[in-house]
Amino acid sequence: MVSKIRAIYKKIGFRFFSWTMIFLIGIILYSFLYSTVKGDTYNVELFQLSDETIRSSKTVEDPVKTELERQRAAAELMPSYKFNDELADNQSAVIASLFGYVQDVKNAEQAEGAEELDQAEAMQKMVAELRETTRLMETSENGLRLTDDMLRTLLTLPDERLVTVQKEIEDTVESILASPVREEDVAGKRNEAEQLIRTNSDIPASVLQAAVSIGRFGISANETVDESLTEAQLKQARDSVEPTKILQGQVLVQEGQVIDREVYRQLELAGMTENQTDLKPALGLLLFVGIAMGLLLIVTQRSTDAEQRKIITLWVLAAAITISLTLMKLLSAVNGNFDVEISFLFPTALSGMIVRMLINERAAIFVTFITAASAGIMLHNAFSPILQMEIVLYILFGGLVGVYLIESDDRRARLLQTSLLVAIANALFIGFYLLLSQSQYDMAEIGYYFTASIISGLLSGALTIGLLPFFEWAFGLLSPMRLIELSNPNHPLLKKILTETPGTYHHSVMVANLADASCEAIGANGLLARVGCYYHDIGKTKRPQYFIENQVNIANPHDSLPPKTSRDIILAHGSQGAELLRKHKMPKEIIDIAEQHHGTSLLKYFYYKEKEKNPELAEKDFRYTGPKPQTKENAIIMAADSIEAAVRSMKDPTSEKIKKLVDAIIDDKLKDGQFDECDLTMKELKTVKNVMCETLNGIFHTRIEYPTEKE
Repeated sequence: MVSKIRAIYKKIGFRFFSWTMIFLIGIILYSFLYSTVKGDTYNVELFQLSDETIRSSKTVEDPVKTELERQRAAAELMPSYKFNDELADNQSAVIASLFGYVQDVKNAEQAEGAEELDQAEAMQKMVAELRETTRLMETSENGLRLTDDMLRTLLTLPDERLVTVQKEIEDTVESILASPVREEDVAGKRNEAEQLIRTNSDIPASVLQAAVSIGRFGISANETVDESLTEAQLKQARDSVEPTKILQGQVLVQEGQVIDREVYRQLELAGMTENQTDLKPALGLLLFVGIAMGLLLIVTQRSTDAEQRKIITLWVLAAAITISLTLMKLLSAVNGNFDVEISFLFPTALSGMIVRMLINERAAIFVTFITAASAGIMLHNAFSPILQMEIVLYILFGGLVGVYLIESDDRRARLLQTSLLVAIANALFIGFYLLLSQSQYDMAEIGYYFTASIISGLLSGALTIGLLPFFEWAFGLLSPMRLIELSNPNHPLLKKILTETPGTYHHSVMVANLADASCEAIGANGLLARVGCYYHDIGKTKRPQYFIENQVNIANPHDSLPPKTSRDIILAHGSQGAELLRKHKMPKEIIDIAEQHHGTSLLKYFYYKEKEKNPELAEKDFRYTGPKPQTKENAIIMAADSIEAAVRSMKDPTSEKIKKLVDAIIDDKLKDGQFDECDLTMKELKTVKNVMCETLNGIFHTRIEYPTEKE
């Protein structure tokens, strides 16, 4: 889903996309609240003028219009055709038969040996015989029309010329009938055949008219309607028509319009033929939604987050508001069936806690206010004309308690503790509500309200825990809670690193300290950087002994390997780590860190070692495959990884030596273009250098000398 959101965002731009999202949230809010604020029924009479515009109060199917739509769909359906690929051969055979008749008549006359003086009489006899022979063709569906003169010209044509004419006509007919010809196209295709015959130089002028008639006769429709298939498609077209519905908010009758039978039928169908109402509440609701969306626009514009982060924020807000409104809708649907106010069961801090965990405090406060105000509208009693203020305050106080007490990096256990505090705040408000209420409550009702307040608070935490993974999956978010879970040393992958590559584990922890402090100093995600560092070198668990930090009391295996072999082993650990993380369904951000923490850096030690034997060696053969760091966190991890390894191998590290080394490594990465694809600024790089120097001075001021690292 995140990839689709980013694709749409890139296509239409941030401004238009954000406005569209805010408008969408407004539509969602208005849609849920509209059914609550509008009237239910109208006092109307048949054939009277309507006093006002009436809109449907609910969505119902209109069976009459559904049937009309099905009839229209059936009428608009084009029939299906089937192609007769044998027709061309059949028509060619018919034409061949015709010319065969001509040849037979000629042969019969020649066999009788007529006198020269009887040629005219003989020709007349031949024409008559040929006419009789072709009479069946004249009475056929296509109706071959050959005059006596046409028949005479065919009979007088030499045999070899007759064969040529036959072949040319057959070829013309077959070429045209090779393509589909429908009934409505026959006339045009016959004209086309005539044109081809008239322009054919192989056909003598004397028989041209006869050839044209025969050619036109040979053209007929070879693509006809498939009755059975068309009938099946008609049935499918009717069945595929979605039932026509009178939609919620659809205008049924305009002000001043006569309420005829059709309008009255629709009003009855919608159940709106008894009382009257007006549109004032709906217009008031429109103002409310406008104010709320205006505040959301201000929150969005004043946020310092990146544009893509703002878009994700709007999506999370839309989802959180929709979930809250849906729960309200369910409660309002059954609220009238109980003597007590079941609205107090609503999880007051749900939306605020979700947004606080995933986004920030400002957005969480906004969604809490919107949820409270919406609940006051949707969950009000019939006697409450505008807002159920006790519900508004109940959700507002409970929601704010959840927002302010929870921390974005809280674990699930702490989240449940916070929900318990929300339950206590809810119970205190219930005490306020009952003490100030003018109504009398028995002990059972009092017990219910306090129980409902406790359930509301606990439900807020339980639903937050349950929904967070879905939000993270849907919007590509990695919550602090999830990061904290991944940082647990009991995680299988971390235990794998610790047991199989203890030196790498120690190195990762040291890099994590550097990266975390540096990220926090420039406003980046320090927790993500820390957790990412824990896993960034997990690829080394494939061949731990080939990495110097894991070589305890063993010889360095690279000493006996060719540089290219060592290169392949070292360069592979990034991609192997990413593959292992993918296999364990780790978050994309963690996988990216494993892939990008070396960028496209040059493996200098083995490169120069191989270059001594091969001066023409290309640098690209000894560079990591990348990609380069795409985020600030990944870029800082790259720098911290190289700096920690280098400082650890220094002899007698001092503050001055550390500073020079940090400057040299970061400047080298900068010149090598490793930071080109992230948005890390020069000012932030300077801050990162200072923080890393301070952190390293605290770590390595008493360090002993370490052997030189070769990878």
